[in-house]
Amino acid sequence: MKNQKQLSNLIVYGFGQGFNLITPLLVIPYIVAICGEEGYGKIGVGMALSFFIMVFVDYGSEIVGVKAVAINREKQSELEQIFITTYAAKLILLLVMLLLASLLFYFIPYFNKEKALFFLSLSMVIGQYVNPTWFLQGIENFKWITILNILSKIIYLVGVLLFIKKPEDYIYNNLIWGIGMIVAYGITWFYIVFHHSFSFANLQKAEVIKMIRANFSIFFSQIFVSLQMYSPIVLISFFGGNVMAGQYKIIDQIIVIFKTYILLFFNFVYPRVCYLLDKSTKEALRFWRLYNGLNFIFVAMSMVGILYFSKEIVSYFNPKEITTISSLLKIAIIIPILQSIAIPLKQLVLGSNKQREYVKITMIITIISLCIIMIITPIYHVLGVIIALIVTECITAIVFFKTIKNSLFLRTS
Repeated sequence: MKNQKQLSNLIVYGFGQGFNLITPLLVIPYIVAICGEEGYGKIGVGMALSFFIMVFVDYGSEIVGVKAVAINREKQSELEQIFITTYAAKLILLLVMLLLASLLFYFIPYFNKEKALFFLSLSMVIGQYVNPTWFLQGIENFKWITILNILSKIIYLVGVLLFIKKPEDYIYNNLIWGIGMIVAYGITWFYIVFHHSFSFANLQKAEVIKMIRANFSIFFSQIFVSLQMYSPIVLISFFGGNVMAGQYKIIDQIIVIFKTYILLFFNFVYPRVCYLLDKSTKEALRFWRLYNGLNFIFVAMSMVGILYFSKEIVSYFNPKEITTISSLLKIAIIIPILQSIAIPLKQLVLGSNKQREYVKITMIITIISLCIIMIITPIYHVLGVIIALIVTECITAIVFFKTIKNSLFLRTS
């Protein structure tokens, strides 16, 4: 019965995430055809900045919050306290980040040139504030996660087709994305509040302060993770221009399908791994090996398919430099293969309460990655970023494994 429920949850969650990925792919050729690779590159930079700002607003809730909800899923009073305290803390952080972002966009020349795009992109940050996916993951309610993903992307798809008609309309792309998030996540947020009878009247100021202090270390580590994820396109734009940023965005959009697929498994398996590690290490590792082993096989096979059909895949996006982007894509397929090893190991590091080790590892690896990117990107441009990301994923996988080798694998062998 448990296995049937897990399979059912996986199918429902997978369908929603698949829809989440496919919808942008449907409109990218349309956007590139109207706005060009340069316009698409600018969209990518605006999106990367918003995703980075989101980390400050999330404040580790996608890791700490999910785990807290998963462990206390059967305790109504604890769930209410986690939910209302998290959103109160996130509101403070949202207001601070919107103010800082506004100052950045007005007074830094590089950002000021595209301030209209960047300001409209902040709608995505507001949407992420409302986003209750972390809570739904903790209680393993994948049906509602699927519903909100589908709804947000339908709104985005329709909005792009209705409002992006000429090259200068690229500034509205991220606004449309953000509106989709706000509507879908807002509906789901109200559903959770009323369904669970949560009341913000029970909010305690001391608990908000306590949460902000307690989550600081894991939040700090996520800043470095986000720098590693979102800084490449900004650095390419800075050193090589928006056309190269657009080329990288096309490659990243292909690879991100599998990055997201791997994170799907992280989000799906992580609450259960946390729950099982709290009960039985042996049972947790058995569950972990089964799901992530199948995941690795699928990713590896998919990368072989991309290797053989790289030109045809790149051609779908309507770029001018098909051969160049195709050659870069053949190298970039190594990244998802390495991530399908590193991200499952991250589950065990976090699930076994090694947050301090995780923070240190993440900080050091990100600094190394950014140093490599800044040194070789001015010379090798997009290729330099891809090489840096491959090296980073290799180091991450090795260090994560060494971190939990003695406490988990050797102890249960």
